[in-house]
Amino acid sequence: MTAELFTPEALDFKAECDQIRGLLQDKPAEIFDTETLFKSWTIGDIIKHLHLWNIAADLSLTSKDDFMSFVTVQMKKLGEGAGHIEMQNAYFSGQSNSDVFKAWADYYPAMSERFYAADPDKRVKWVGPDMSVRSSIIARQMEHWAHAQAIFDVLGVERENSDRLKNVAHIGVTTFSWSFRVRGETPPTPKPFVKLTAPSGEIWTWNTPQEDNRIEGLAADFAQVVTQCRNVADTALVMTGPIAKAWMEHAQCFAGGAETPPAPGTRRLAQK
Repeated sequence: MTAELFTPEALDFKAECDQIRGLLQDKPAEIFDTETLFKSWTIGDIIKHLHLWNIAADLSLTSKDDFMSFVTVQMKKLGEGAGHIEMQNAYFSGQSNSDVFKAWADYYPAMSERFYAADPDKRVKWVGPDMSVRSSIIARQMEHWAHAQAIFDVLGVERENSDRLKNVAHIGVTTFSWSFRVRGETPPTPKPFVKLTAPSGEIWTWNTPQEDNRIEGLAADFAQVVTQCRNVADTALVMTGPIAKAWMEHAQCFAGGAETPPAPGTRRLAQK
């Protein structure tokens, strides 16, 4: 008898979305025009970005042909010089920020159910290399968590993290080599030992223990650095050894071209 296959990480994705929804629902429509400290994107820009790429990820699961058609159009716009804001504004043309927020909020629950019911090891298409269903939905969780930081920051709300943050930290650890390759550099060896304290107080570790090559601290701080929501200087992470320090100076757990982390002090919680 074949064991039932499912992807529980889809529940973490849904919970991440639920937290954003709880932060913004029932707020005046004007809140979506609020400019954040992330590249001057507004809250509305962020929701459009999250919804558009949720649609793409969902299509990659349900229809390879529809996904390829969708992503070909969007990437063509980017290739012709449109930025993400221009591209997504064109896609959602005629819809207000409130319309898109409602569409995103109505869409993600069913999307999470589809991913939950899928084989976690099934391969799906993406803009870059193919990935597993599990990796795809964790990547969506990571992007929601990272972009939501800008929303929490600008609204002056201290976010409450849960241990689902481990998915984001894991992506950060496993993209160690990518953080160097995306900059045209050869990844150094060995990979640093990573020891993080979860929101619950549990200790999470990755890689071979080393006293002279390690990163220790809060999982939330580490996740903020690898998603480039904070400069490492604005966290309490403790780095030992040149490899660990070099990694945290330009860590990048997301795809695309090389991005420069925010300068110290430029991404922060607004004071009420």
